[in-house]
Amino acid sequence: MPDRRFFRRIQSIMLLAVGLLAACTSLPGGVSEADPATGAAAQPIMTVYKSPTCGCCEEWAKIMAEQGFSVRTENVADINQVKAEHTVAPALQSCHTAIVDGYVIEGHVPAADIHRLLDERPNVLGLAVPGMPMGSPGMEIAGRAGEPFDVLTFDASGNVRLFTQYE
Repeated sequence: MPDRRFFRRIQSIMLLAVGLLAACTSLPGGVSEADPATGAAAQPIMTVYKSPTCGCCEEWAKIMAEQGFSVRTENVADINQVKAEHTVAPALQSCHTAIVDGYVIEGHVPAADIHRLLDERPNVLGLAVPGMPMGSPGMEIAGRAGEPFDVLTFDASGNVRLFTQYE
């Protein structure tokens, strides 16, 4: 028969699992549900946290809506607090932070990469495009060529990996 330590470990694991499940389902930008009328999958809900004066953030949110996301924007006084709450390292930061289906999306990440993330569901916190590279979604300027940029995955341990590279 297993000893008390075994049962305590099982109890700890169960409490951790329940806590993670509760955290994931209570996050803004949580899991999408099927449309009750049609049974079709609803658009993924994305909450975008941004400064009230950021025009490129508005452009990015508009592009995400055009690419199949149900976008909610929240203007915040301290965007750095949002980044800290979602474990976005300073080297990965950009002007806005979004949450979709429990994943953190930092900066001007293309919609195709977010859809791929949601399809593949890797064990990461999210995706980031550090800085504000010209030519990334929301950072396009007519008549100016875009610059190369990378989309990176990141996790809670600080691991960063290349997800997509744009030339």
